Amino acid sequence: MTPTPHRTNPRPQGTNAHPLSFGYGTNGLADLRLDDALGLLADLGYDGVGLTLDHMHLDPLAPDIAARTRKVARRLDALGLGVTVETGARYVLDPRRKHGPSLLDPDPADRARRVDLLIRAVRIAADLGAHAVHCFSGVLPADPTHLANPAHLADPADPADPAATADPGEDSAWKRLAETLTPVLDAATHAGVPLAVEPEPGHLLATLADFHHLRRILGDPPALGLTLDIGHCQCLEPLSPADCVRAAAPWLRHVQIEDMRRGHHEHLPFGDGEIDFPPVLEALAATGYQALTVVELPRHSHAGPHFAAQSLPFLHRAARAIPAGAEGSTP
Repeated sequence: MTPTPHRTNPRPQGTNAHPLSFGYGTNGLADLRLDDALGLLADLGYDGVGLTLDHMHLDPLAPDIAARTRKVARRLDALGLGVTVETGARYVLDPRRKHGPSLLDPDPADRARRVDLLIRAVRIAADLGAHAVHCFSGVLPADPTHLANPAHLADPADPADPAATADPGEDSAWKRLAETLTPVLDAATHAGVPLAVEPEPGHLLATLADFHHLRRILGDPPALGLTLDIGHCQCLEPLSPADCVRAAAPWLRHVQIEDMRRGHHEHLPFGDGEIDFPPVLEALAATGYQALTVVELPRHSHAGPHFAAQSLPFLHRAARAIPAGAEGSTP
């Protein structure tokens, strides 16, 4: 979409202009009406928004969701904002269980509710012109012994395969995840919207290696992509965040960004953690990634406008450190 004059803080231009597009997640603006949040982000100069489907913004379970989606699409177009659809709302399906039910729940009916939500998200994303739909696996059930008929899915020839040392319960959980995601991937293929799975600390699919394990189980479907959270890379990946970007480049469909410390899964404002951001943005630019890089600060929603205003200038300063010619080169 072409930016409109509404934007007052456009992307910096000149010899160090970069190809990256920055957004801000609405899960960090939960106290604002969606229309107000979108206007704020456009005024601040963001290129787009990470839109979490939730009751306070665009409720995917609302009976008039099609009409609401059309209204949001018109607003995004008027403001010149790109969009990705995120499905990490804490209590959108269950008012008592955070992120429940998941794709791994023991009850098939509960798993079907999560599948329905993700298929709704794919349809909404297509209607909004979103570049991807984000999702995650969920945590391994507390008692995985109920997972019947374990299928040993590990590739013994691949020591990097996380299932090579998994117990039978985990093997069956991977099989369950693959089977449950299949209709969502079918919907994504039909809609032409990639499904971008996020490795999430504490979940069954927690690392880049886990993502590749799922990809192999599913047969590497074209609709399956990756959401890479830069903070999560700092938190638990063996590679540096910049090296994670380079390693993940062929599968990148969505990027989330915030600061974080090693070993602590806490989303922090830029400068409060340990990440060196210019090399990360340089790596992103070098891969040719052109979709949104979305600031992810859900626990700072109480001061969302403040952190949204602070985050974009920080990212622009970091991007100006990208050496000339780095963008568009191969990793």
